[in-house]
Amino acid sequence: MRKIQINAHWCKGCGICVTLCPKGVLKLEQETVQVKNEEACIGCRQCEYHCPDFAIVIGEDENG
Repeated sequence: MRKIQINAHWCKGCGICVTLCPKGVLKLEQETVQVKNEEACIGCRQCEYHCPDFAIVIGEDENG
């Protein structure tokens, strides 16, 4: 399972990550990105690679 970390202080709410996510894992809420369906993450890292604010980090959780 993937672990998605979002630094809300760095996120400017541009929505690039939400648009690029092929599985709809992220959502834009109150001008910051939120994880809405972490289990659907396939680890493509498109959100992490394209975030202009470096606010997203994708990694493995402790169990996987």
